[in-house]
Formats: sequence, structure tokens, C-alpha cells
Amino acid sequence: MISNSTKALLVLVLSLFSASFFTSVFAQNAGNENREQQEAQKQGGKEKKLFDANEVIFGHIMDAHEFHFLSWKDSDGKDHHANIPLPVIIYSSERGLTCFMSSEFHHGENDYKGYSILTDEKINDWKLDPKKFNIGQIIATNENGEIDNSVKVYDLSLTRNVVQMLLALSLLVWILLSVAKRYNKGEGVSSAPTGMQNALETVINFIRDDVAKPSIGHKYQKYLPYLLTVFFFVLINNLVGLIPGTANVTGNITFTMILALISFIVILFSSNKHYWGHIVWPPVPHWIKPILVPVEILGVFTKPFALMIRLFANMVAGHILIICLISLIFIFGGLNKYLGIGFSPLSIGFTVFIYFIELLVAFLQAYIFTFLTAVFIGQAMEGGHDAEGHVDEVMI
Repeated sequence: MISNSTKALLVLVLSLFSASFFTSVFAQNAGNENREQQEAQKQGGKEKKLFDANEVIFGHIMDAHEFHFLSWKDSDGKDHHANIPLPVIIYSSERGLTCFMSSEFHHGENDYKGYSILTDEKINDWKLDPKKFNIGQIIATNENGEIDNSVKVYDLSLTRNVVQMLLALSLLVWILLSVAKRYNKGEGVSSAPTGMQNALETVINFIRDDVAKPSIGHKYQKYLPYLLTVFFFVLINNLVGLIPGTANVTGNITFTMILALISFIVILFSSNKHYWGHIVWPPVPHWIKPILVPVEILGVFTKPFALMIRLFANMVAGHILIICLISLIFIFGGLNKYLGIGFSPLSIGFTVFIYFIELLVAFLQAYIFTFLTAVFIGQAMEGGHDAEGHVDEVMI
């Protein structure tokens, strides 16, 4: 085994070697790169647009009206895009219902049927307030191509997040029905289950024995279908979101908010008199009650808030980290193409490592969301400190 000091020395030597190599390469080619850029600017008449990592990150995180995979320029400088357009469904009381495909906008270059989709250039050119108008938002326009503020637009489109969520749900239903069909045929009943049956049975037994029973108690069977639904629904969306080109559905705050709201409703309907008695009239000295009661009431709402933020933040963070590591290649390549090429193996290596970590996080966050939901249900159902199924408080 190599000692920690030896490992640290090897890392230091490798870092110094890499730094000296890239510095020498940059010094040799910086002059040529600058001259090429100056000549290109003189010939093109405008400065070349640098790589914008911020645009790429938010383009992946935010919702959109298409699945966009990549863009490139041909030899004539014309932009080409590889994407899948999605249906646009717009309603306004002035113009009625309008339906068309998002490809009619041509990535924001054209208006269609009196509607336009906002881009960063349009927001800057029209001097719109970024707090009121967002990239990808559809607005009404008049005959002159200007914003028509008299038309109230209701966007009912099937956006990227909605379509992917429906596809993931369809995939999940297909998997579960396929496994159920095998059980109905007698496969895996008298003999040990195999393949997908074995995998799902292991997960279901784990949620039942290690999540539902310890957290909820003897009434766990009543809530087990909901806990399994939450776990598999979050898990399938986490995993599908890791496929390149797809959307990060669980990294959308609206998605996690709805899931947390549903769990909040289940928790409230599972509560009893003892639970609310501890909140509105806790068993503490009277002079402490004015302080503790507001805290207990606030705690009722911090539980779903914790569910919402925990899933959202963890899934967004991983995707942003992966995009940042890939973006470093293009950022360094914008400074010097040899620097970008030299940094590529390191960036790709770290990206692959983080990607496998995100696979673990996908399962972990589905488990945490399900476990905390079960714990909060158990706390709402407890009948007293000596009652069966009492659950200790957990940190959120």
C-alpha cells in the first residue's frame, strides 16, 4: 500500500507537470490565436460569440418546448439543430385556442399565427424586464412583430418536462404490468423469481420491511401502495433524466412541490387528536407555550418544504456539476484550442465519475423522499409515547 504522503507527492508532481506543459503550449500558440481572432473579427465585422456555460446550464435545467440535442454550423456558417419539436397549445380569450408544433418558431427566429417565443436576443433587443419575461416564454405579437400586451396568453403546451414525465410513467407502468403478468402466470411463485421480478421484489420487500413497518407501525399496509408509488415514480424520473438529451424532471421545483404537496395532504389526513394536541397545546410549562406553539405550527409546513427542496436541490446540483465539467473543455478551448484538447481527458474522466455518483444519488433521493414521507405519516398517527408504532422525531 502506498502511504498518504507518497500519494500527495505524486499528485503534486503530476499537477506541476501539467501546469508547465499547458503554460508552454499556451505561450507558443497565444500569439497565433490572437492574430487569427483579430483577422476573423475584421473579416466578419463582429466579434465571435464565446461559449456561454450559463446559457447551456439553464437551457438544460429550465423547461422548453422541444428536446434539443445539439447544434452545429456548416461550411457556410448556417446554424443547424438536432431536436424533437413538441406540440404548442395556446389559449387566449381574444384569439381562442391555437395549436401547432414548436418547430414553426424556428428556434425563435420566426413568429407564427401571431405568437412569438422569447429568446435572449429578443429580451435584450426589446428591452424587456427579465423578472417578468423568461427565455422560452410564448407571447402574443401584432402585425408589426411587436408585443401585443392586450392579449393574455395561457400556455397549455406539452413541454419537455411534461412529455418526459409521461414517457417515464408509461415505462414504469409497462415494467410493473410485465412483472405482474408473470406472477399471474405462476412464474416466480413456487420458484425463486428471476430477472426483473427478483429486482422489484427485493425493492418492494425493502420498502415494506425497512421503511413502512418501522416508521408507520401496524397500519403500514394502508400506506404501502402510496410509498411504493412515490419511490418508483421518483426513481424512474431520476434515472431517465440521466440519459443525455433528456430533461431533468426531478430538478424542476414545480415537480417536487406537487409531490411534496401530495405527501403533505396524506400526512394531514393521517393525523389524529394527539398529534394536533402536541402542536396547539404542547405538554410544557405555560410560559413556554407562546414560544413553542408557533414553532410547532411552523414545523407542520417545514416538513413538506424539506421534501420539496431536498429532492430539487440534490438533483439540480448533480446535473449542474456534470455540465460545468463538460463546459470547461469549451471554455479552455475558447482561450486556446490546445488547452481545450489537453483538458478534455481530465474533464471527461471527472464527468464519468460524477455520472456514476449520480446513479447512486438517483436511488438515494428516491429512498430519502419515501423514508421521510413514511416517518412524517408515522408521527402524525402516533397515539402517545407508549403507543405502538411511536416514531421518534427526525431531523429534516
